[in-house]
Amino acid sequence: MAEGIEIRVAKDGTRTYRASVWSNRDGKRIRKSFPSHAAAKAWRQDASAAVRSGAMRAPKSTTIRQAAEAWLDGAKDGSIRNRSGDVYKPSAIRAYEHTLRHRVLPVLGDRRLSELRRTDVQDFADQLGKQGLSPSTIQCSLLPLRAMYRRALGRGVVVVNPITGVELPAVHGRRDRIADPVEAAALLAALPVDDRPVWATALYAGLRLGELKGLRWEDVDLAAGVLRVVRGWDVVQMARLPRRVVRVAAPCP
Repeated sequence: MAEGIEIRVAKDGTRTYRASVWSNRDGKRIRKSFPSHAAAKAWRQDASAAVRSGAMRAPKSTTIRQAAEAWLDGAKDGSIRNRSGDVYKPSAIRAYEHTLRHRVLPVLGDRRLSELRRTDVQDFADQLGKQGLSPSTIQCSLLPLRAMYRRALGRGVVVVNPITGVELPAVHGRRDRIADPVEAAALLAALPVDDRPVWATALYAGLRLGELKGLRWEDVDLAAGVLRVVRGWDVVQMARLPRRVVRVAAPCP
C-alpha cells in the first residue's frame, strides 16, 4: 500500500481507502476517503502539491452559523464589502440576515464551513423548490451563502466554493414597460399639483424611492438639468451611495 493511504473495512466488508497529507502550515493532517486505491492515490498527489503551494488548508471547525454571524458583523460595520468594493446597503444586510436566520441556518447552520459540498447546497435548493418557493426566492436564498464563500475562498479558509455549479430554476421575469414622454406627461397631469414634482423626478430621472427621499436642494441644479445622487434614504438609517450624476430626460412640468 502506498505511503499515506490506509485501507478501512466497514462491518459489511466494504473497503474504502483513506488518503492523507500533512500540512505544516496548519500543523494538521488532511484526510479524505475514496472507494478505490487509484482515486486515493491521485487525490494524495494533487493534495500534496496544493498544500505545498498554499492552495489547500486543513479544515477548520468553524460552522456556517459562526461564519454567518461574523460575516453579518463585518457587513454591518463596513469591513466586509460587496463585489464592487462598496459597503452593503442596510436593506441588503437586513435581507441577507433574514434569509440566513429563517432559511439557511436552520438547515445548514451546524455544518462546518469547510465541509459543505455542492451536493449539499443542491439538495437545499431543491428542498426550497419542493416547499413551493418561487425561482427568484430560491436564487436570493443562496446569495448570502455565495457572498460568505466568496470571502472565505479569497482568504484561503476554504478551497472550493460549493455554490458554484448549483443548478437553480430559471427566473422568467417580464420586461418592465417604460412610459414614453407623452404618456408620462399625461400621468403627471392627472396628479395633484403638489405631488407632480416628485413623480416627475422619478419618471424623467429614473430615480428609485430611496434616492428620491435622499435628495437635498444642493443636489439639484435646475439650470443645468442635473441631479447629483450621493445618498439614499433607508427606513432604518441613512446609507451613503456611490456618487452619480443624472441628467433629466425632460424638464419638470
